[in-house]
Amino acid sequence: MSILSSYIKATIITISTVFLFACSDVAQSNSENSAKANDATLDSEHVAKLTVYKSPTCGCCQKWIDHLSESGLQSKVIDDNNMSLIKEKQKIEPRFQSCHTAISKEGYVFEGHVPAKYIQQFLAQEHHDNVLGLSVPAMPVGSPGMEVEDKFMPYKILVLMADGSAQVYAQVDSYQQQF
Repeated sequence: MSILSSYIKATIITISTVFLFACSDVAQSNSENSAKANDATLDSEHVAKLTVYKSPTCGCCQKWIDHLSESGLQSKVIDDNNMSLIKEKQKIEPRFQSCHTAISKEGYVFEGHVPAKYIQQFLAQEHHDNVLGLSVPAMPVGSPGMEVEDKFMPYKILVLMADGSAQVYAQVDSYQQQF
């Protein structure tokens, strides 16, 4: 009876242990799913939202906006016939200007064909008060919105400073590097 009793106790302990582990996996899985759901809610609340000012006749601007959307960035588009006034108001020096200007809810500017990847990276970082945002001056062939067949022209993404100067934020040497 003692051996049978020990065997029954061992079996009960084993079954209980298996049951507890199974329950803890379910609980862990449920808590992980709950955490993922909370992260998704937080992510949707923290999606970068940009107000994009562009000329109503510019086709490359719309292609760039499509690139933003495909990359998970939301944008509100405002067609404006006086883009120079917007750029002046945002303190974007003429040498750093391009065809469209986006402004984040935090007040940072993104001038020209800045890849979404770098906008997201920039917004995730902390910056000094004297930083205005990023710029891709001119309209480099192969940048998002400026795709022409398989052509690509390397370019620099600049950090714009409030004093009118700029520093290189990133050097884009290949088409693939933009994504």
